[in-house]
Amino acid sequence: MRYLIVLIPALLLPFVLTDFWLAQVLTRSLILGIIALSLSFLATYLGVVSFAQASLAGVAGYAIAYFGPNTVGIGVPLPFIVKLPLALLLAMIAGALIGFVARRSRGIYAIMITLAIGVAFFYFTRQNYVLFNGFTGFSGVLPPALGDRSWGDPRPLYYLSLGVAIICVAMVQGFVRSPLGLAVQAVRDAPGRLLALGIPTTFPIIAAFAFSGLIAGSGGILNAWFQERVSSFSVGFGPIIDILIISVIGGLRHPTGAFVGAIVYVILDIFAIDLIDRDRFNLLIGIVLLAIVVAAPNGLQQLAIDWVGALRKRAAKTPAN
Repeated sequence: MRYLIVLIPALLLPFVLTDFWLAQVLTRSLILGIIALSLSFLATYLGVVSFAQASLAGVAGYAIAYFGPNTVGIGVPLPFIVKLPLALLLAMIAGALIGFVARRSRGIYAIMITLAIGVAFFYFTRQNYVLFNGFTGFSGVLPPALGDRSWGDPRPLYYLSLGVAIICVAMVQGFVRSPLGLAVQAVRDAPGRLLALGIPTTFPIIAAFAFSGLIAGSGGILNAWFQERVSSFSVGFGPIIDILIISVIGGLRHPTGAFVGAIVYVILDIFAIDLIDRDRFNLLIGIVLLAIVVAAPNGLQQLAIDWVGALRKRAAKTPAN
């Protein structure tokens, strides 16, 4: 029921909003929320904060550009039914490799390892011209056509992003209830006990990172279609920090809070110029992040949950007339 309260208005919004709000605010928020969801998933159920999620999204974005139409003349064009699963598979493989490298790390050490991987991937894409076209990257990355309309049009791309977001949330909920998902949570809570039972912790960790790669890759493909390009700027230090900020604003321990954080971040990003100078956006987002961390350490979603719970308790205590 609680999901219907959000889903029904989301399905009706394209009929009342302008293309600007639909594309630049809602669609962009959904795409960033999907990528941030991959980070929140790892933080919530594995207990690892990964700074490599923008890189995983970039792997899928670069793959969809390299194996699809672009205007730079680099790549091997493949049919849509081949390049789409291939891009997702490459993102999963990249996630599994990161999980393998970081499998023995926790806390600040996992953060530093994944950050190093993310920064290394950024410089690699900037300097490699055979696969990534270096600094310029790929342009003209157009989404496939939907009949006589392109999926890149505001309404189709919004519904596509909304559908992918719903699928990703459903996959996360299904994964955490599966035996593998329970093993991942056991690694988070008591890895020593798991080893004492003779259950290795390496595979659940790698599987969790691979699954996060699938989610991040889905957002990366949508982002490449939304921007109609992908470059080293898509995987740089800025996007790495942006994904973390979005997750923290929404609630790092609440996967679906990633979408709440994404909406707040995108609105601030678009309308910051009306509040302060555009060059001071980082100052503004820093102040907002600090205020949220102080007032709601568990994010805006947990704050909303607490408010609703308080209102229900107050309503239950109020005597009926």
